[in-house]
Amino acid sequence: MSNNWNSEYPKSLSENLGNIDNDTIIDLLESSARKYESKIAYYSLNSSLNYKMTSLLSKRLAAYLQYLGVRKDTKIAIMLPNLLTYPISLFGSYYCGATVINVNPTYKSREIQHLLEDSEAEYIFVLDKFYNELQPCIKNSKLKKIIVCRINDLLNPLMKLVIPMVLLFKKQSVVIEKHKNIIYFNDIISNNFGFEDVHVEQDDIALLQYTGGTTGKSKAAILTHKNLLSNVQQVSNWIEPHIKPGEEIIITALPLFHIFSFTVNCLTFLKIGAENVLIANPRDLKSFLKVLKKKKFTVMTAVNTLFNLLLTSKTFKELNFSSFKFSVGGGMAVMSETAKNWKKVTGTNITQGYGLTETSPVVSINKIDSLYNGSIGLPVQSTNIKIIDENGVKINDKQPGELCVKGPQVMSGYWKYPEDQENPFTDDGFFKTGDIASISDHGYLTIVDRKKDMIISSGYNVFPNEIEDYLSTHPDILEAGVIGIPDKNRGEYIKAFVVKKNKNLIDTDVITYCKEGLTDYKVPKKVIFIDNLPKTNVGKILRRELRKFD
Repeated sequence: MSNNWNSEYPKSLSENLGNIDNDTIIDLLESSARKYESKIAYYSLNSSLNYKMTSLLSKRLAAYLQYLGVRKDTKIAIMLPNLLTYPISLFGSYYCGATVINVNPTYKSREIQHLLEDSEAEYIFVLDKFYNELQPCIKNSKLKKIIVCRINDLLNPLMKLVIPMVLLFKKQSVVIEKHKNIIYFNDIISNNFGFEDVHVEQDDIALLQYTGGTTGKSKAAILTHKNLLSNVQQVSNWIEPHIKPGEEIIITALPLFHIFSFTVNCLTFLKIGAENVLIANPRDLKSFLKVLKKKKFTVMTAVNTLFNLLLTSKTFKELNFSSFKFSVGGGMAVMSETAKNWKKVTGTNITQGYGLTETSPVVSINKIDSLYNGSIGLPVQSTNIKIIDENGVKINDKQPGELCVKGPQVMSGYWKYPEDQENPFTDDGFFKTGDIASISDHGYLTIVDRKKDMIISSGYNVFPNEIEDYLSTHPDILEAGVIGIPDKNRGEYIKAFVVKKNKNLIDTDVITYCKEGLTDYKVPKKVIFIDNLPKTNVGKILRRELRKFD
């Protein structure tokens, strides 16, 4: 068991987490509501909710949910973008002792159907703009009530008048039939039903968080209140020397339905009394930049693709970054060129971390004040790791192998996971991440790549992420994706998909550049130029989709 990272910890940080501050997520909310009651908790579309009102409205919603029949352990799905209705729906559900299922609101009906059937959700919060995709799924689900939210719900009176219904998303015709099982959020939030306290314990399931589903059907990680709150405290302890409770403003452009944003933005920064600035649609760069210009933000979380998007904007480069302290990159690898340009423009570092849905998500993180170094940092408190080979045998940490994790933030298992499927844990209880990693002498983790994406070319193991990172340093390349293509001579040859910055760039230029910086077996044989790389909602490259391109 490796623990050589302890000496590298910030001086204020102990090796072990100890007891966590809150037993449940509601305990966390109410504690923050008492400490920071008049401070803004969540901001969206020129409207805001302070900490006291967030707690009050959540409990009021919970009272109505109890009236509808919601009890402890009832499954409630939330299919909302980053709007004020999201945290109220979330905490309202938790006040009832319910289990929450996050649903990507841009999912198609087939994907929604799987999540509803698998989770056995009985209630769902959905934005009206996305109801069309939900509607075909209702009949074959266990849904008892559909709570429909609108974009202007919870906005201040003026904003309700000026925010058009098509502001955030594509205009589409939405017809919501009148039905006894359909209720509107705004119609129930002012109710006067009495709330009945529910006893919730640390080991109760808080979240069924479905994996990204980049391969096959997605499955749900079982995350308890203890799992999530352990991770909240691991992260908050790590950043504590660099923040001032009650004074931070964090930009939340990543969707709250994603585990990274859920734990780090929605919960961790709630714990420290920050203002969460919710960005419903970061692809609307013009509106996004208006918010950034208005807010004296101090922290931002993002993925590599979002950092890159902002760096392409002249308006962003002209912002006042005097209050900006640091950024945290997660969800996918931060490229070295991105980190360098971000530092040049903002004067701040991108602190790269690493995690998975199954680990709530944070496993490791770099020191906040350290420069980008390509690693994913040090394991957080009370987190043990080991590296194993293809046979499950522990190997020398410096050798690349599968990264395995054990800690209080690690899930207990997958929801409804068939017994005949491969056990995701080692015999001694470590979760097998599926990521290939190595550990330095000082305990810093480096991800080589995903195990499943490894390419075998001419007998050598080739990891796509290394080539993608190198290609991103080319001045005429915006981003790239790499896959292996079966080849009778080499086993596989390497194919690169490139998004140009310079329209005059040709494939031979790319190959020549690779030959200059990569050993022969890592050089792509073919280069295909495309307008955009296929990605998940949080910016991970969908390599399986690249295989569909000619």
